[in-house]
Amino acid sequence: MSKVVAIVGATGAVGQEFLNVLEKRNFPIKDLKLLASSRSVGKKLKFKDTEIPVEELKESSFHNVEIALFSAGSSISKTYAASAVSLGAIVIDNSSAFRMEEDVPLVVPEINPEDIKTHKGIIANPNCSTIIMLMAIYPIYKLYPIKKIIVSTYQAASGAGAAAMKELELQARAFLNNEPIPTKVLPYPLAFNLFSHNSSIDIESGYNQEEIKMIKETKKILHNPNIHISPTCIRVSTFRAHAESITLELEVSANIEEIKNSYKNFSGVQILDRPEINYFPMPLEVSGKDDVYIGRIRYDYEDKEKKVLHLFAVGDQLLKGAALNAVQIAELLL
Repeated sequence: MSKVVAIVGATGAVGQEFLNVLEKRNFPIKDLKLLASSRSVGKKLKFKDTEIPVEELKESSFHNVEIALFSAGSSISKTYAASAVSLGAIVIDNSSAFRMEEDVPLVVPEINPEDIKTHKGIIANPNCSTIIMLMAIYPIYKLYPIKKIIVSTYQAASGAGAAAMKELELQARAFLNNEPIPTKVLPYPLAFNLFSHNSSIDIESGYNQEEIKMIKETKKILHNPNIHISPTCIRVSTFRAHAESITLELEVSANIEEIKNSYKNFSGVQILDRPEINYFPMPLEVSGKDDVYIGRIRYDYEDKEKKVLHLFAVGDQLLKGAALNAVQIAELLL
C-alpha cells in the first residue's frame, strides 16, 4: 500500500531525519515530494539511491499527496496544513500549531495509538520533551497511579534547529581559541554553558512556553486532566539528545523490580542502569538511537513508604522526539 508522501521543511534538521527514518524503516513510498522555502529550491537530497530536487512550498504543492510530514515551524503549518488537507492529504505536524486543538489528536504511538481514529485530516506530533518523558514513565503509569511528575530537562541544541547545532559547534571552537563567541541563533552562548530554555516566559505563572507545553500535552495524551506536572526546562550544550531528571509521586507504594520487568514488554525504551560501575544513559551514546534510555531508577532517600521514585531518561530529540514519532504515526495510518 505505497503512499505519495511530502516532507515540508525537508532541508531542516528534522526534515533530514524524516528521510533517514523513512528509508531505514522501509516505509512504502510511491512518490516523495521534498518541500521547503524558495531559498532551497534546486538543492537535491538523497533518498535511498535517488537524488530528489527540493521544490518550493506552495498551497498547490499537495496535489495527489496522501501523507504530509510537516516540520517547518508553527507559522508554516498554520499557513499550509489546511491546503494539504483540502487536497486530500493527512498532515502529521511536528510543530506546536495544532497540538492543543480539541479535534486534533496528539499521539505517541506506544501510548495512545487509538486517538488517531478521531483525526479530521491533521494529527499532531507532541513536543520532544513530552515524548521522551512519557515514554520513560508510561510503564510505571500503567502500574501505579501517579499524582505528580516533577521533571527537569537538559535540552540539546537540536531542539532549536540545525542552525543552533552549527552555532554550538562554532561557539566551542571560538571558546577554545579565545575568540569572540557568536550568538546569532540562541540568545546566550551555549558552548560550555547552560541556560533556562529560550522560549518566552509567561510572566504571571513564571513558566516558559516549553514547560507549559509539557504540562498541557501530558494531560491531553494521557486523557488525565488531574495529573500534576511541574517542569523546569534548561538548554544545555549537547548536540541532539535531550536528558530528563524525573521524580514521580505515586498514590501507592512501588516495587522497583516490578517496574523494571514492566519495561520488557514496552517497545521503545531500554533500561541502562548499572550503579555498580556508575554507568547510566548519556546523550553522547543515545544520539542516533531510536529508543529512549532510562536509568538511575530509585526510591526517594527519605520516603519510607516507597511512594516517590526518581529516574533519569535520555532520548534523541530528532528521532523519537520528532521524526521517528511522526513516521510511526504514519505507519499507524497504513
